[in-house]
Amino acid sequence: MEITINEKKIFSRQSSSFRLRSPSLNALRLQRIFDLFDKNSDGFITVEELSQALSRLGLDADISDLKPTIESYIKPDETGLRFEDFAALHRTLDESFFAGDCECDGSQESDLEEAFKVFDQDGDGFISAVELQNVLKKLGLPEAGEIEQVEKMIVSVDSNHDGRVDFFEFKNMMQTVLVPSS
Repeated sequence: MEITINEKKIFSRQSSSFRLRSPSLNALRLQRIFDLFDKNSDGFITVEELSQALSRLGLDADISDLKPTIESYIKPDETGLRFEDFAALHRTLDESFFAGDCECDGSQESDLEEAFKVFDQDGDGFISAVELQNVLKKLGLPEAGEIEQVEKMIVSVDSNHDGRVDFFEFKNMMQTVLVPSS
């Protein structure tokens, strides 16, 4: 899969906010992603499953471009990527895209602002239940199923009880999840 310098910079800038600082949280996140991509729960992610998952996230990629890269991580006589193979592919992509050339300032505040923007789809400075539900749906998470469940998620972090999450509430919530590694 060929990626030009401009695409690499865009990918780095847009994705760096999702790199967690704690290795144990990264492992949990990666396992969750693997499980979401493994649609038939057979313990493998096929090229087709990965292509479909990327497409649902709005990252349409030509399967013929993906196939050689992904297949290079699949062990002989296996039908797809096992979790260990997926983790190795992830590490390689992470090193390729983020090793020393990230254009962000690296601060946690900046990372949180970028993450907040992903959820604040209309740019009004707040995350509504509908916006949260839209992002959860794009990620294929079952929590997105019923708006009442999503509203409960909002209420759980809405400290000023206005029915939506502002940046400070989002930041407080994320700081309990993102634990810097030492």
